[in-house]
Amino acid sequence: MSIKKIALRSEIDSKDKWNLEKLYSSVEGWEADFVEVSESANKYSAFKGAAKQSSEKCRRMIEFDLAVGRKIDKLHVYAHLCNDQDKTDNSGEILYQRVVSLHTQISEKSSFIIPELQAIDDDQIAKYLSSPDLEQYRFYLENIFRFKPHTLSKESEELLAMSGEVFGAARNIFSQLDNADMRFGNINNGRGESFELSHGNFINFLTDPDPDVRRNAFNQYYEAYDNHKYTLASSLSYSIKKDWLKARIRGYDSCRSAALFGDNVPISVYDNLIDSVKKSGDVIGRYMNLRKKALNLKELHFYDTYIPIIKDVDFNMPYEEAVENCVAAALVLGEDYTAIMRDGLLNGWVDRYENRGKRSGAYSSGCFDSDPYILMNYEPRNINSLYTLMHEAGHSMHSYYSIQNQPYVYSDYTIFVAEVASTFNETLLSDSLIKKYANDPKMKAYILNREIDNLRGTLFRQTMFAEFEHIAHTAVEEGVPLTIEKFREIYHSLLTEYFGDSLVLDELLELECLRIPHFYSAFYVYKYATGISAAVSLASQVMKGDVSARDSYRKFLTLGGSMFPIDELKVAGVDMSGRDAVESTLKRFALLVDELEAIL
Repeated sequence: MSIKKIALRSEIDSKDKWNLEKLYSSVEGWEADFVEVSESANKYSAFKGAAKQSSEKCRRMIEFDLAVGRKIDKLHVYAHLCNDQDKTDNSGEILYQRVVSLHTQISEKSSFIIPELQAIDDDQIAKYLSSPDLEQYRFYLENIFRFKPHTLSKESEELLAMSGEVFGAARNIFSQLDNADMRFGNINNGRGESFELSHGNFINFLTDPDPDVRRNAFNQYYEAYDNHKYTLASSLSYSIKKDWLKARIRGYDSCRSAALFGDNVPISVYDNLIDSVKKSGDVIGRYMNLRKKALNLKELHFYDTYIPIIKDVDFNMPYEEAVENCVAAALVLGEDYTAIMRDGLLNGWVDRYENRGKRSGAYSSGCFDSDPYILMNYEPRNINSLYTLMHEAGHSMHSYYSIQNQPYVYSDYTIFVAEVASTFNETLLSDSLIKKYANDPKMKAYILNREIDNLRGTLFRQTMFAEFEHIAHTAVEEGVPLTIEKFREIYHSLLTEYFGDSLVLDELLELECLRIPHFYSAFYVYKYATGISAAVSLASQVMKGDVSARDSYRKFLTLGGSMFPIDELKVAGVDMSGRDAVESTLKRFALLVDELEAIL
């Protein structure tokens, strides 16, 4: 029996890879900028004391620091993309480690800037904020002054900056183990073909119509995590301990408070999300029972929740066709928007397919001086790949418009609003596909099923992840040891609470918490759930043809980081400080379940 191996990087066609030459035409160009930034490190000392001398000297200090930051962003993006495209190629890892080390060095040399700004007395701060010299940097400075209670002395800030690489150790160890070292063996698809199981094709096996294939893939995949569970639990535990150490050093009362402070997001937003989602648990049980009945299963397992419940739909959409479907869905945002998106997705933004050593999953990444690149592991026979492409295109278009309309200092938007742009695009795609297949009940039901599962995965599941993070961090804050047994206990309890009796909880599923990369960037995942809630609310207005709603959303895409995220979303047309957006999205979920049930 022949085994279909994962392709090597060298075997991928150049048109299917991102074009990094727009960043650097050669490694030599990267090296030249690396030397330039390295030499800049010693120039910081000339600005010590400048913050309080005059508004003009303060401006020059800020602009020097921003110029160095802009250059190191470019170095970092190139290095991490080279590293992620093939983690078996040490050259990318070397570039990445060098730029991380350089960033730590620059952080150390520049660590005096914020403490010196925050040492300025209130009268001088007021003068600076009204000075023409600093007009462009008003919001930038206001945000720095917000952190005054959580900023240390110059000496302490320098020590923290020197510790940057060490603080990232747990995340990097997990990434190398998960993406480079772990192997999942070969698996038979039940039709005489054997494949190498990987992060990239795992979900494909969970969508197989044969329940034995789904079960075998699930068990084989999670057995690899079971074989490394003590190392993985230790790595995650120390990542959480790192979060608590940094929170205490900076004077926050909890890890969660520290994480939300930067975006100026009230704790109530987090708690309201969890509370609202948990109150709607009955509709999840109703959907799971509908799924079990439609699949004619005696019991429903986690590995049965990915397969479309509409049978005999042979989905197969090549990448180029997927791009055109994404473009058609986004036409409600304007032809200028879709022209830019199509050109980017077809000509150099996207690294399309899986290869050996490539980072799993998908993301959009770039900087002020690059394209908004997209990493994909596109699978033509998996509808989730189509949605992932549309999702990442939302991020990239958000980046494109932010960079076009904001100066460097405000060009980088927060993750809180980023997840709105991506899930907004997914909502447009679902609406477009449902209209496309309006006269095909089976295909329409297939898309409805996908939209329901998307909301289930993004709103319900990410909220469960968010509660896991909160419970795990609270445990560390209270001195509770986070062993593998404790992680399993927490996760099993949440699975039971969110899914009740509608899902059979296999013991291996308790290890899912050990394989989620986002848990190493704590209190990130709740933004997926709040993001989809805001996105569904905004998209529903735009899809009705409301021109003012479209224009408000397009304005939102241009704001970058020039406002706090809650305020930016108010410009877009939604207020996330209340519960309305989350609860309206939960109602949409229930209505979609009703519609699917009626078709079935």
